[in-house]
Amino acid sequence: MLQQSELPVDANAADLVVAAFEAPDPVSSSRRSWWRMIPVAMCCLWLLLVIVGALFASRLPIQSPSAVKPIERLRGPSWKHWFGTDNLGRDLFARSVYGARVSLTVGVVSVVIGLVIGGAVGIVAGYLRGRTDEFISWVVDVLLSFPSLVLLIALVAYRGSGLTNICLALGFLGIPIYARLARAHAMTIGGEEFVLAARASGAGKLRILWREIMPNVLPTLSAYGLVSMSLAIVVEGSLSFLGLSVSVPTPSWGGLIAGGQSFIRQTPTWIILPSVVLCLTVLSLNVIGERLRRRFEVGSGG
Repeated sequence: MLQQSELPVDANAADLVVAAFEAPDPVSSSRRSWWRMIPVAMCCLWLLLVIVGALFASRLPIQSPSAVKPIERLRGPSWKHWFGTDNLGRDLFARSVYGARVSLTVGVVSVVIGLVIGGAVGIVAGYLRGRTDEFISWVVDVLLSFPSLVLLIALVAYRGSGLTNICLALGFLGIPIYARLARAHAMTIGGEEFVLAARASGAGKLRILWREIMPNVLPTLSAYGLVSMSLAIVVEGSLSFLGLSVSVPTPSWGGLIAGGQSFIRQTPTWIILPSVVLCLTVLSLNVIGERLRRRFEVGSGG
Protein backbone atom coordinates (compact mmCIF):
# COMPACT_ATOMS: atom_id res chain seq x y z
CA MET A 1 0.00 0.00 0.00
CA LEU A 2 1.42 3.43 -0.98
CA GLN A 3 2.14 5.97 1.70
CA GLN A 4 0.63 9.44 1.41
CA SER A 5 3.98 10.99 0.55
CA GLU A 6 4.41 8.45 -2.27
CA LEU A 7 1.16 9.33 -4.03
CA PRO A 8 1.70 10.80 -7.49
CA VAL A 9 0.91 14.48 -7.59
CA ASP A 10 0.22 16.40 -10.78
CA ALA A 11 2.52 19.46 -10.76
CA ASN A 12 0.19 21.47 -12.98
CA ALA A 13 -2.78 20.76 -10.77
CA ALA A 14 -0.83 21.75 -7.68
CA ASP A 15 0.23 25.02 -9.30
CA LEU A 16 -3.38 25.77 -10.21
CA VAL A 17 -4.50 25.18 -6.62
CA VAL A 18 -1.78 27.43 -5.22
CA ALA A 19 -2.56 30.10 -7.80
CA ALA A 20 -6.24 29.91 -6.94
CA PHE A 21 -5.48 30.64 -3.30
CA GLU A 22 -2.97 33.35 -4.08
CA ALA A 23 -4.98 35.09 -6.80
CA PRO A 24 -6.74 38.27 -5.64
CA ASP A 25 -10.47 38.18 -5.31
CA PRO A 26 -11.94 40.19 -8.21
CA VAL A 27 -14.83 41.32 -6.02
CA SER A 28 -12.56 42.62 -3.26
CA SER A 29 -10.27 44.26 -5.85
CA SER A 30 -13.21 46.07 -7.41
CA ARG A 31 -14.36 47.21 -3.97
CA ARG A 32 -10.91 48.54 -3.15
CA SER A 33 -10.70 50.41 -6.45
CA TRP A 34 -14.20 51.80 -5.84
CA TRP A 35 -13.23 53.05 -2.37
CA ARG A 36 -10.08 54.63 -3.80
CA MET A 37 -12.16 56.55 -6.32
CA ILE A 38 -14.33 58.17 -3.64
CA PRO A 39 -11.73 60.81 -2.64
CA VAL A 40 -11.07 61.58 -6.32
CA ALA A 41 -14.79 61.95 -6.98
CA MET A 42 -15.18 64.25 -3.97
CA CYS A 43 -12.26 66.38 -5.17
CA CYS A 44 -13.77 66.61 -8.65
CA LEU A 45 -17.10 67.66 -7.13
CA TRP A 46 -15.43 70.35 -5.05
CA LEU A 47 -13.52 71.73 -8.05
CA LEU A 48 -16.74 71.72 -10.05
CA LEU A 49 -18.46 73.78 -7.37
CA VAL A 50 -15.55 76.24 -7.25
CA ILE A 51 -15.44 76.61 -11.04
CA VAL A 52 -19.20 77.04 -11.38
CA GLY A 53 -19.20 79.58 -8.55
CA ALA A 54 -16.39 81.55 -10.16
CA LEU A 55 -17.94 81.55 -13.63
CA PHE A 56 -21.52 82.30 -12.61
CA ALA A 57 -20.95 84.32 -9.43
CA SER A 58 -22.90 87.28 -10.76
CA ARG A 59 -25.93 85.05 -11.42
CA LEU A 60 -25.92 83.18 -8.13
CA PRO A 61 -28.36 84.20 -5.36
CA ILE A 62 -25.62 85.67 -3.17
CA GLN A 63 -25.01 89.16 -1.87
CA SER A 64 -22.83 91.71 -3.57
CA PRO A 65 -19.17 91.36 -2.55
CA SER A 66 -18.69 95.13 -2.50
CA ALA A 67 -21.87 96.10 -0.61
CA VAL A 68 -20.79 97.99 2.51
CA LYS A 69 -23.05 97.64 5.56
CA PRO A 70 -21.38 99.17 8.65
CA ILE A 71 -24.26 98.10 10.86
CA GLU A 72 -23.41 94.44 10.18
CA ARG A 73 -19.63 94.66 10.53
CA LEU A 74 -17.58 91.86 12.12
CA ARG A 75 -20.41 89.38 12.48
CA GLY A 76 -19.92 85.65 12.67
CA PRO A 77 -21.40 83.01 10.35
CA SER A 78 -25.20 82.98 10.13
CA TRP A 79 -27.94 82.02 7.69
CA LYS A 80 -27.72 85.48 6.16
CA HIS A 81 -23.92 85.61 6.06
CA TRP A 82 -22.53 82.07 5.78
CA PHE A 83 -18.92 83.13 6.36
CA GLY A 84 -19.72 86.21 8.41
CA THR A 85 -18.84 89.81 7.52
CA ASP A 86 -15.65 91.87 7.47
CA ASN A 87 -14.87 95.20 9.15
CA LEU A 88 -16.95 97.05 6.52
CA GLY A 89 -19.93 94.73 6.74
CA ARG A 90 -19.26 93.04 3.41
CA ASP A 91 -20.36 89.43 3.02
CA LEU A 92 -17.30 87.16 3.25
CA PHE A 93 -18.97 84.24 1.49
CA ALA A 94 -19.72 86.38 -1.56
CA ARG A 95 -16.16 87.72 -1.52
CA SER A 96 -14.83 84.17 -1.30
CA VAL A 97 -16.90 83.11 -4.31
CA TYR A 98 -15.74 86.09 -6.35
CA GLY A 99 -12.20 85.59 -5.09
CA ALA A 100 -12.11 82.19 -6.78
CA ARG A 101 -11.97 84.03 -10.11
CA VAL A 102 -8.57 85.47 -9.29
CA SER A 103 -7.12 82.19 -8.02
CA LEU A 104 -8.41 80.10 -10.91
CA THR A 105 -7.32 82.68 -13.48
CA VAL A 106 -3.81 82.76 -12.09
CA GLY A 107 -3.64 78.97 -11.90
CA VAL A 108 -4.95 78.28 -15.40
CA VAL A 109 -3.15 81.07 -17.27
CA SER A 110 0.23 80.49 -15.62
CA VAL A 111 0.03 76.75 -16.27
CA VAL A 112 -0.95 77.26 -19.91
CA ILE A 113 1.97 79.65 -20.45
CA GLY A 114 4.49 77.34 -18.84
CA LEU A 115 3.11 74.18 -20.44
CA VAL A 116 2.91 75.53 -23.99
CA ILE A 117 6.28 77.29 -24.09
CA GLY A 118 8.22 74.95 -21.82
CA GLY A 119 6.64 71.83 -23.28
CA ALA A 120 7.43 72.86 -26.84
CA VAL A 121 11.02 73.75 -26.00
CA GLY A 122 11.53 70.53 -24.04
CA ILE A 123 10.09 68.33 -26.79
CA VAL A 124 12.36 69.89 -29.38
CA ALA A 125 15.41 69.49 -27.14
CA GLY A 126 14.62 65.89 -26.23
CA TYR A 127 14.03 64.75 -29.79
CA LEU A 128 16.68 66.68 -31.73
CA ARG A 129 19.39 66.37 -29.05
CA GLY A 130 22.89 67.42 -30.06
CA ARG A 131 23.79 71.10 -29.80
CA THR A 132 20.15 72.12 -29.66
CA ASP A 133 19.65 70.03 -26.55
CA GLU A 134 22.86 71.34 -24.98
CA PHE A 135 21.91 74.98 -25.50
CA ILE A 136 18.33 74.57 -24.26
CA SER A 137 19.46 72.53 -21.25
CA TRP A 138 22.00 75.24 -20.38
CA VAL A 139 19.33 77.96 -20.50
CA VAL A 140 16.97 75.84 -18.39
CA ASP A 141 19.70 75.19 -15.79
CA VAL A 142 20.44 78.92 -15.59
CA LEU A 143 16.77 79.74 -14.99
CA LEU A 144 16.44 77.01 -12.38
CA SER A 145 19.53 78.24 -10.54
CA PHE A 146 17.73 81.41 -9.41
CA PRO A 147 15.59 81.20 -6.24
CA SER A 148 12.02 81.07 -7.50
CA LEU A 149 10.45 83.18 -4.77
CA VAL A 150 13.09 85.90 -5.01
CA LEU A 151 12.79 85.98 -8.80
CA LEU A 152 9.01 86.10 -8.59
CA ILE A 153 9.00 89.01 -6.16
CA ALA A 154 11.56 90.82 -8.33
CA LEU A 155 9.44 90.34 -11.46
CA VAL A 156 6.28 91.51 -9.73
CA ALA A 157 8.07 94.50 -8.20
CA TYR A 158 9.54 95.44 -11.60
CA ARG A 159 6.38 94.94 -13.64
CA GLY A 160 4.00 96.06 -10.91
CA SER A 161 1.24 94.20 -9.10
CA GLY A 162 -1.83 93.06 -10.98
CA LEU A 163 -3.50 89.95 -12.26
CA THR A 164 -1.79 90.04 -15.68
CA ASN A 165 1.69 90.51 -14.26
CA ILE A 166 1.18 87.73 -11.71
CA CYS A 167 0.11 85.31 -14.44
CA LEU A 168 3.06 86.24 -16.66
CA ALA A 169 5.56 85.96 -13.82
CA LEU A 170 4.29 82.55 -12.64
CA GLY A 171 4.10 81.31 -16.23
CA PHE A 172 7.68 82.39 -16.86
CA LEU A 173 8.88 80.56 -13.74
CA GLY A 174 7.11 77.38 -14.86
CA ILE A 175 8.76 77.27 -18.31
CA PRO A 176 12.05 75.60 -17.25
CA ILE A 177 10.24 72.99 -15.14
CA TYR A 178 7.95 71.96 -18.00
CA ALA A 179 10.89 72.05 -20.42
CA ARG A 180 12.91 69.61 -18.32
CA LEU A 181 9.94 67.28 -17.84
CA ALA A 182 9.03 67.33 -21.55
CA ARG A 183 12.67 66.79 -22.55
CA ALA A 184 12.97 63.66 -20.40
CA HIS A 185 9.78 62.13 -21.83
CA ALA A 186 10.65 63.11 -25.40
CA MET A 187 14.02 61.38 -25.11
CA THR A 188 12.31 58.21 -23.92
CA ILE A 189 9.58 58.27 -26.56
CA GLY A 190 12.06 59.12 -29.31
CA GLY A 191 13.43 55.57 -29.19
CA GLU A 192 10.05 53.82 -29.41
CA GLU A 193 9.21 51.63 -32.38
CA PHE A 194 6.41 53.80 -33.72
CA VAL A 195 8.74 56.81 -33.86
CA LEU A 196 11.42 54.77 -35.64
CA ALA A 197 8.79 53.47 -38.05
CA ALA A 198 7.61 57.00 -38.81
CA ARG A 199 11.18 58.09 -39.40
CA ALA A 200 11.83 55.11 -41.68
CA SER A 201 8.72 55.91 -43.70
CA GLY A 202 10.19 59.30 -44.59
CA ALA A 203 8.29 61.51 -42.14
CA GLY A 204 9.96 64.84 -41.41
CA LYS A 205 11.09 66.03 -38.00
CA LEU A 206 8.24 68.50 -37.67
CA ARG A 207 5.64 65.86 -38.46
CA ILE A 208 7.19 63.41 -35.99
CA LEU A 209 7.26 66.06 -33.27
CA TRP A 210 3.63 67.03 -33.92
CA ARG A 211 2.08 63.64 -34.66
CA GLU A 212 4.16 61.19 -32.61
CA ILE A 213 6.05 62.87 -29.77
CA MET A 214 3.70 65.60 -28.58
CA PRO A 215 0.53 63.45 -28.14
CA ASN A 216 2.49 61.07 -25.90
CA VAL A 217 4.15 63.78 -23.82
CA LEU A 218 1.08 66.00 -23.37
CA PRO A 219 -0.86 63.72 -20.93
CA THR A 220 2.04 63.66 -18.47
CA LEU A 221 2.50 67.42 -18.73
CA SER A 222 -1.24 67.94 -18.19
CA ALA A 223 -1.21 65.79 -15.06
CA TYR A 224 1.70 67.78 -13.69
CA GLY A 225 -0.11 70.96 -14.71
CA LEU A 226 -2.87 70.26 -12.19
CA VAL A 227 -0.30 69.92 -9.41
CA SER A 228 1.52 73.10 -10.46
CA MET A 229 -1.86 74.87 -10.70
CA SER A 230 -2.35 74.27 -6.99
CA LEU A 231 1.12 75.68 -6.36
CA ALA A 232 0.29 78.78 -8.42
CA ILE A 233 -2.87 79.34 -6.36
CA VAL A 234 -0.86 79.12 -3.14
CA VAL A 235 1.76 81.52 -4.48
CA GLU A 236 -0.91 84.00 -5.56
CA GLY A 237 -2.45 83.78 -2.11
CA SER A 238 0.95 84.47 -0.57
CA LEU A 239 1.48 87.47 -2.84
CA SER A 240 -1.98 88.77 -1.95
CA PHE A 241 -1.09 88.39 1.71
CA LEU A 242 2.01 90.52 1.06
CA GLY A 243 0.00 93.08 -0.93
CA LEU A 244 1.70 92.24 -4.26
CA SER A 245 -1.29 90.79 -6.11
CA VAL A 246 -4.58 92.35 -7.23
CA SER A 247 -5.70 95.70 -5.86
CA VAL A 248 -7.69 95.88 -2.63
CA PRO A 249 -11.24 96.33 -4.04
CA THR A 250 -10.92 93.08 -6.00
CA PRO A 251 -11.54 90.11 -3.67
CA SER A 252 -9.06 87.24 -3.56
CA TRP A 253 -8.53 84.39 -1.13
CA GLY A 254 -5.13 85.64 -0.05
CA GLY A 255 -6.46 89.17 0.31
CA LEU A 256 -9.29 87.96 2.53
CA ILE A 257 -6.87 86.08 4.78
CA ALA A 258 -4.56 89.09 4.96
CA GLY A 259 -7.43 91.46 5.73
CA GLY A 260 -8.64 89.38 8.66
CA GLN A 261 -5.35 89.14 10.54
CA SER A 262 -6.05 92.35 12.47
CA PHE A 263 -9.46 91.05 13.60
CA ILE A 264 -8.55 87.44 14.35
CA ARG A 265 -9.56 87.75 18.01
CA GLN A 266 -12.97 89.22 17.23
CA THR A 267 -13.93 87.10 14.21
CA PRO A 268 -11.52 84.16 13.70
CA THR A 269 -13.82 82.71 11.05
CA TRP A 270 -12.81 85.60 8.76
CA ILE A 271 -9.45 83.85 8.33
CA ILE A 272 -10.41 80.23 8.97
CA LEU A 273 -13.18 79.79 6.40
CA PRO A 274 -11.39 81.34 3.37
CA SER A 275 -8.31 79.34 4.39
CA VAL A 276 -10.38 76.15 4.36
CA VAL A 277 -11.67 76.99 0.87
CA LEU A 278 -8.12 77.60 -0.33
CA CYS A 279 -6.80 74.39 1.27
CA LEU A 280 -9.61 72.24 -0.15
CA THR A 281 -9.03 73.61 -3.64
CA VAL A 282 -5.28 73.00 -3.48
CA LEU A 283 -5.82 69.52 -2.03
CA SER A 284 -8.31 68.62 -4.76
CA LEU A 285 -5.93 69.69 -7.51
CA ASN A 286 -3.11 67.68 -5.96
CA VAL A 287 -5.21 64.53 -5.54
CA ILE A 288 -6.57 64.62 -9.10
CA GLY A 289 -3.18 65.47 -10.57
CA GLU A 290 -1.46 62.66 -8.69
CA ARG A 291 -4.17 60.22 -9.76
CA LEU A 292 -3.75 61.17 -13.40
CA ARG A 293 0.04 60.98 -13.13
CA ARG A 294 -0.11 57.41 -11.80
CA ARG A 295 -2.56 56.40 -14.47
CA PHE A 296 -0.41 57.77 -17.29
CA GLU A 297 2.70 56.15 -15.83
CA VAL A 298 0.97 52.77 -15.63
CA GLY A 299 -0.36 53.21 -19.15
CA SER A 300 3.04 54.07 -20.55
CA GLY A 301 4.67 51.28 -18.69
CA GLY A 302 2.23 48.72 -20.03
